[in-house]
This record gives sequence, structure tokens and C-alpha cells, in this order.
Amino acid sequence: MLSDEKILITGPAGNIAFGLARSLARDNEVWGISRFGDPAARAEVEALGVTTRSIDLGTGAFGDLPTDFTYVLHIAVAYEKESYDRAITVNAEGTGLLLEHCRRAKAALVMSTLSVYKPVPDPWHAFVETDPLGDIQAQFSPPYSVSKIAEEAVARYCARSLRLPVVIARMGAHYSERGGVSTKILEAAAAGRPYPTRWDPFPYSPTHDDDIAAQLEPILGEASVPATIVNWCGDHPASVQEMAAYAGELLGCEARVDVTPVQWASVGSVGSCAKRISITGPGTVHWRDGMRRLAEQLHPDRVVVQSR
Repeated sequence: MLSDEKILITGPAGNIAFGLARSLARDNEVWGISRFGDPAARAEVEALGVTTRSIDLGTGAFGDLPTDFTYVLHIAVAYEKESYDRAITVNAEGTGLLLEHCRRAKAALVMSTLSVYKPVPDPWHAFVETDPLGDIQAQFSPPYSVSKIAEEAVARYCARSLRLPVVIARMGAHYSERGGVSTKILEAAAAGRPYPTRWDPFPYSPTHDDDIAAQLEPILGEASVPATIVNWCGDHPASVQEMAAYAGELLGCEARVDVTPVQWASVGSVGSCAKRISITGPGTVHWRDGMRRLAEQLHPDRVVVQSR
């Protein structure tokens, strides 16, 4: 892990950024910025030893935020329900304003998503970094894909314009005890609720929090001018249906999946991990092991399949 650095993390209360802040704060000076609408979430981040500032990236008003960070981890994202304009203002323009503010950094990681890839009819297609981009029609945030594609374009421009080494990491399906697809599937099974999805099968590339922390430094080391792009996803794809079945096995209950097809939407979210493995080496947490650990953390009194 990185040590003795001054690191800025955006969105530190979020699922991915919180885990990174927790691991990095042990040996680094870590700052975290967000709108922090929830005072309890801000207090939780500060309890890690992180210095916080309340900042809306869309405004470009950074106040007394320092400019001498050695590394920037831009992980925050705006999930807008309707406004494409707001999504692009925060996710794309906000990225440019942030990188300009931190232009003296050694490197910046800009978190993108596998959702930038143009949908294909094969749910198990493993997207490679050079595949065409397009809108996945995300139900949870219709502007999401478009705004993240715009964000990548801005980040690429900043790398060249500011001579700031940038790596754009297209995240797959991260999960931890705080959330993520695998966690939601497990919690749905525990509550006796069907998990909703839009295809059968609908596969993801799950990545456990431990692998994210372990892989950060080598991925950050790939930052360059022009920007480097890499899929940040797990080594072993699994469908919602497979994960739900295993969640039921773990908890000794019936796990149901509710499939509602969505026209024109993506039918899978699998990323090729070949480039990432060439940088970080293989992941260490198989999705089954990760889900079992989640079950033992979140529902220790219900676990049928114990660690082995």
C-alpha cells in the first residue's frame, strides 16, 4: 500500500471510497471531499482519521482545500434520476475542475464504470478496453452512462492539457459489507425478497473490497500522459442467478430472482480482466469466498456453509 503520501479521495463515504480511505489512512495523510449531506456519514469518515471538507464538485468552489496532494482518487459520482445536464456538470465538468485544482499531483485515478460500453446481445461478452462505448439505459440513473463517457473525455483532456498522469479505471461490480451487487443479492435472500434483474442470465464481474485495496497502488502506477484506461473488475464472472443460488445455499433459504427484461438495455456487465491482471496479478478473493465472508459478517447466526 501507499505510505507517507498526501491523498485526496472524493466521495469517501461511498462503498468503494470508504474502504480505500480506511486502508490508506493508516499510513498516509488522507483528505476526503463530498457534499456530506448526512452528518453521520461525515463523522464515520472522520473517525478513520480522514480530514474532510464539504464541497460540491459541480460548483468548482474548492474553498481552502489544499492543492499539494500527491495522489488524487476521484471516486465520487452523481447518480441523477432525470437531469442529464446536472449529471454532466458534476461527473464530467466537476472532474475537470478537480483535476485542474490538483494539477500538481504525481498522478490521479478517475473511477469510471463498465457501464460506458455499448450493449451487445451476448450477456457473457467480456468487454475489452477498446470496445465501442454507448448508453446502457441504466434504470437507476438514465443519465449515468452518458455522463461517465463525458467524464472520461474530460479526464483524457486534462491528462494531456495539464500534463497530469491519469489512469481511468472502469469499475465492475465492487462489493463489501457496506454494499454492492453481491451484498444486495445476499441481503435480498436473507430478507426473503426476490432480487430484481433484467436478463436471465445477467452476469457481473464481482470484485471484493480486499482486492480493490490490494490493487490500488499498481493501478495508480499505470497513470500516464495520455491517460491509461483499464477495466477494474474481478477475475471470475458470475450471474445474478448464480450468486442468488449460492446466497440461498449459504443461508439455508430460498433465494429468488425476479427477471424483468428492459428493451435496449445492457444484458450483461462482464469486463475482460486481462489488462488488469497484467498490472496487478490475479485477484485473491473468489466471488464465492467473498459472499461467504459477507454472510459470516452480516448474518453469522444463519450461515449454513462455514469458512473452509
